[in-house]
Amino acid sequence: MSSRKPIIGIAGGIGSGKRLHCRAVGELNCAVIDSDAQVRLAYSDPRVAQTIREWWGGDAFLADGQINRAAIAGRIFNDPEERRRLENLIHPWVNEARSQEMRKLADDPQTVAFVWDTPLLFEAGLNRECDALVFIDAPFDLRLHRVSEGRGWDRGELARRENLQWPLDRKREISDYVIENTADTGEARSQVRAVLSRILERASHCRGPA
Repeated sequence: MSSRKPIIGIAGGIGSGKRLHCRAVGELNCAVIDSDAQVRLAYSDPRVAQTIREWWGGDAFLADGQINRAAIAGRIFNDPEERRRLENLIHPWVNEARSQEMRKLADDPQTVAFVWDTPLLFEAGLNRECDALVFIDAPFDLRLHRVSEGRGWDRGELARRENLQWPLDRKREISDYVIENTADTGEARSQVRAVLSRILERASHCRGPA
């Protein structure tokens, strides 16, 4: 672990409750960097939007001129080459936005750690830049219930999307810590506090005395 503020990468299956974890650590003075929010900002960049229009035409846009993320998702999920092309456009933008946000907070004494909320943490190789990896685990049926209620997905849609990512068992095995996120929110938050305390203690030991 490095001498700077530790970087904590969050992983877990779709619907596992990673956002709950991120809210909890945010309340504990961690700076949560939300890749999904940065992707939305990337899509609002005129240069990105123009490139997408050149690739896929008006079908990639809503009537108000905004990017139609659902249409793009439908296209890239069925075409790995198109998915890689989009990632090569968006990921550098998001990486730079992440770096800028971290630079702004690097000397903030109130910020104890950075937390990367990145859906493709392992797939994009960002896990190698983290000082600690936390896997949020939840039973499949609970995750299916959450995405069914929140996103309208069925079992097949959840499986289809997860098949595009690393196997969950592999992510869990590589991670340094595991948080069991069931329906008991209080228990999950207690685990979050305990894991963060261990990560910060380890970071302090690695830095040594001031």
